[in-house]
Amino acid sequence: MDLTFSTEQLEFRSEVRAWLRDNVPGEPQPYGNQREMAAFDLAWQQKLSAAGWAGISWPKAYGGRGLSMVEQLIWYEEYARAGAPDVGSLFVGLNHAGPTLIMRGTEEQKQRHLPRILSGEDLWCQGFSEPEAGSDLASLRTRGVIDGDDIVVSGQKTWTSYAEVASFQELLVRTDSAAPKHKGLTWIICPMDSAGLEVRSIKTMDGGAAFSECFYDEVRLPLANVVGAVNEGWQVALTTLSFERGTGFMAEQAALAEMVNHLIEIARNRPAEWSTKAAALNDDEILRRLAMLKVEVAALRSMTYLVASRTARAVQPGPDASFLRLSVGELMQQISQLAMDLLGVDGLNWTEPARHADHWSNDYLYSFSRTISAGTKDIQRNIIGERLLGLPR
Repeated sequence: MDLTFSTEQLEFRSEVRAWLRDNVPGEPQPYGNQREMAAFDLAWQQKLSAAGWAGISWPKAYGGRGLSMVEQLIWYEEYARAGAPDVGSLFVGLNHAGPTLIMRGTEEQKQRHLPRILSGEDLWCQGFSEPEAGSDLASLRTRGVIDGDDIVVSGQKTWTSYAEVASFQELLVRTDSAAPKHKGLTWIICPMDSAGLEVRSIKTMDGGAAFSECFYDEVRLPLANVVGAVNEGWQVALTTLSFERGTGFMAEQAALAEMVNHLIEIARNRPAEWSTKAAALNDDEILRRLAMLKVEVAALRSMTYLVASRTARAVQPGPDASFLRLSVGELMQQISQLAMDLLGVDGLNWTEPARHADHWSNDYLYSFSRTISAGTKDIQRNIIGERLLGLPR
């Protein structure tokens, strides 16, 4: 793997940096109200799209720029360095549904959905997890019955990100109840305005409301919306999960590096409550923890480039993406914990939820979910052990 950049890539980085410097929004990104978040995120995505910065590595035929994963990583790094808005409510469409459709969708599905995801016209949500099927996703019970040219869906999904504001959902249902649990599943596109679909918001302890429960009462979806084939949805879902755990977290590793830099500035400018030092940065323990975080961030960056390099050759992220997913989640928790330790009592101050660098309390509370979502840390370790290290199940 060559980690040096070509002249063209360095010029691309300069171009990205200059555009972001002049165009990153000055106002904080809303947090806590799905509709306010969606309005902000879509407006920003539309601006990116109009300027040609949407879908760096997506095919040109569907609105992307058709560049390599290296340029995509350069974009993520400069994006984080510029303090640009978090992907927010666009995460599922840009990092799950879109890449899955590119890999598995029909040409009609690609033409219909991909340009609208990139242009900021449509939001997507994920209908995978259920009350009794989280980490063990293949145990899902939401039923899909084929009736003529439709699949009739009944059941429940939970932890459905941005369901209240989404136009479409990537939905996984069981279409053959007699088959083994990893068989008989179907991945289907579900319009969120479908008759019989009810959405109920879930408020989380960090003040957010991005999650919802979805209830399906004989929701009719056309068979033309099936991605892949009926009863072959598990393989399509693995495609979705590989992107969610791999390329979907490449942007986050760049953001974590900037968070550590911000922590260093905090430590330089305020004392630690338990220390007699004038600045927390002069405290040996704080200095040790910050140094370890810098090392972890550097290692994570190298790992990210490794995953990107392998993805460029394999098209779809492999099981080594679980390294990336696991490391991002655990590192986020370490960074947030140190932030709380540095801030002391000030870290308990509750502010109006918004996503910007000074809202460490929100990030701290949200960080508890980071080793649960997209497959728990235990699931990721199982994948690493079995599929990469060859350990017994």
